[in-house]
Amino acid sequence: MAEHHFTLIASGLSPEDDDFEEGLFAAGCDDATISVSRGRVVLDFAREEKNFIQALASAVESAEAAGARIERIEPDPLVSASDIARRTNLTRAAISNYAKGMRLGNFPPFPSPLARVSSDNPLWDWGDVAGWLRRCHKLSDPDASVEARIISLANRALLIIPRSDPQSLRCALISVAKDERRRSSVAA
Repeated sequence: MAEHHFTLIASGLSPEDDDFEEGLFAAGCDDATISVSRGRVVLDFAREEKNFIQALASAVESAEAAGARIERIEPDPLVSASDIARRTNLTRAAISNYAKGMRLGNFPPFPSPLARVSSDNPLWDWGDVAGWLRRCHKLSDPDASVEARIISLANRALLIIPRSDPQSLRCALISVAKDERRRSSVAA
């Protein structure tokens, strides 16, 4: 089993409750570092599971069993050129050149930014960028692109799926993972 790292941002729990941490641990979040930031509970997981999607789905189930409502999953899918450089161990100059269409060779165009397009600091979808870097053989961890797409799509699913059924998020995550793995194997 491999160790998978990600962060769940949650609401619905009160850090002032006497059994706040104990409730999370008892529900299965004993492999998470618990903190509170900007009014949200932050669960930094280092979860051992067979694969990333199982780690993510089981962590979500554990947190929700403790009464948490998952608001989003991180690392954040919106990244700057500096964030991309930091996540990939490439230089910021290299990322800037790729984004400007320089130094591409026979590679497809760099993904378009999603936000702050007209500013000096645009933001890209990490899943799109990680996939591009993987296709261009510039990403050292090939699973990083699949995990990035899963997190990005899972965050979108959090916005639209009904949360009354505790299994709905798990089913959405598994569906997203299967689609992404299929897409990645076709693109490879």
